[in-house]
Parts: sequence; C-alpha cells; structure tokens
Amino acid sequence: MHIAVILPAAGQSKRFNIDAATNKSKLELDLAGKPVFMAALDGFLKHKDVCQCIIAVDPDQVDAFKLKWGDTLGFHGVTIVPGGKIERWETIKNALAAVNENATHIAVHDAARPLVSSELIARTFQAAKDYPAVIPGVKCSATLKKTAPLTDDESKAKVDPLDAILGSAGKVTVDVTKVTQTIDRSNVVLVQTPQVFERSLLEKAYQSIDEDNTDTSQITDDAGLVEAMGQTVYVVDGEQINLKITEPADYELAQIIASARKESSAASLAKKRLFADDDE
Repeated sequence: MHIAVILPAAGQSKRFNIDAATNKSKLELDLAGKPVFMAALDGFLKHKDVCQCIIAVDPDQVDAFKLKWGDTLGFHGVTIVPGGKIERWETIKNALAAVNENATHIAVHDAARPLVSSELIARTFQAAKDYPAVIPGVKCSATLKKTAPLTDDESKAKVDPLDAILGSAGKVTVDVTKVTQTIDRSNVVLVQTPQVFERSLLEKAYQSIDEDNTDTSQITDDAGLVEAMGQTVYVVDGEQINLKITEPADYELAQIIASARKESSAASLAKKRLFADDDE
C-alpha cells in the first residue's frame, strides 16, 4: 500500500472558545513541546506505508500558517493546502486534489487527535490491506439515553423580573432536558480516526457529492459518506486514549497524558543508555 494521509485542520474550534487575542487555534497549542497538529502527524511521518502527508488549513489563514509552520512541515515533506470554509467534507475534497498519483489508499485523521499511537495506526493500516474501508472504534461502556428539550409546561424555570434590571450575575443557570429513550449500547462504538479507504472508493464517494447524489447534512465523517453509497465500513479496536480535543478539558487531559508519555520515553532512553554503558 501507498497511503496518503490527510489531516483536516480548517475548523473554527467554536466549542473550544480559545481567546482570540492569542491568535492561536487549539491545533497550535503546545503539547509536551509540540503543537497539537504536529503531535497528530508524528506517527504517520514515520510509517513505512505512508507516501504523503497533507494538512488542510483555514483558507483565510494559509499564508499565515505557512509563514509560521511552513519550514517545519516542509522539512518533513508535508503539503499544506487550503481547506473548506464551512463543512468538513469541503476540506477533505480540497485535500484530495493534492494527493499524489501513486497513492493507493487515503487515510483521514483528525488534527485534533494528537495522542494516536503507532499501534493503532499499524492496526488500522493492516486491516486496510484486506478491507476497502476501515475505521477504529471504541466499545461504549456508558449508558446511552436520547433526550429532548422540555416544553414550556414542563419547565420549572422561573422568570425573575429583577433580572431585567440587575442581570443574572452570580446566579447558577442549569440547562435541563428530558429522557425520551434508553439506547441499546451492545453494538455501539465511538468512532475515531485514522479512517482508511481505498483511494478509488473515497474519490467515488466525494464525486457523489458533486453529482448531488448524497445528502451531506447528516454526515460528520468520511465513513458516513462511504456508508451513504451502500458500502460496508469495517471496524477495528480503537483506543480510549485516542481522544479528540474539542473542549478545554480535553486539552488539559491530553497535556497530562502527553507529558507522562514524554517522561516515560525519556526514562526508557536513559535506562538503555545506562545499560549500554555497562556493556561497554
């Protein structure tokens, strides 16, 4: 296989609520000495089956991104392309146009998943040799319930007329919904990336968008787009630690894990050097 890896990194990170004054996206935040997006790329840069890495960024920030990170990414042979302005699928579609001719497969990995392990990458790639569409998934251990908003009659919230004068400073507001259904979790998985596809299959899936044969309104990942064509998608074991940084709490947890990994790696290297010296 010759795998081209695409990292979509054009999102606005609205749920992260990063301070605009810092002029940084969540993908540029430091994670154990590396920006988040670079940590997400690392495991792919070293893999023997990867022939190309592409990062698709905010189309309005391409020049600024290249100025800041172009040298580092260029050193690793990473191609920078403009992503989409609104939808994730637009970003992937733009990146597909930059894929090398010799690529037989395409892997899509969230730039906000910096803790992906080399073992997970290897496992997904290995399955992709036998199956045309492969994604990692983690079995759901939590109880799943479907909810709905409360009606006006059900809501116990009281309108305080003083709020119009004094505001709601200091008051605790609680969003309440109601359970409408408990969902069977026995065959449910939480989907992750990297998602790997035969090149022709993924290109065909995106062509179906151009031909208005696919409704993209409910599609949140590339596997969903492939499924919409009637193609079976196969699942390998994901990893709980392969989290996606969506909110500030995710970043805090990722920092702890990345720092622990770095310390463990440094300790392992020191141990090897110590025993090497003894052998000499």
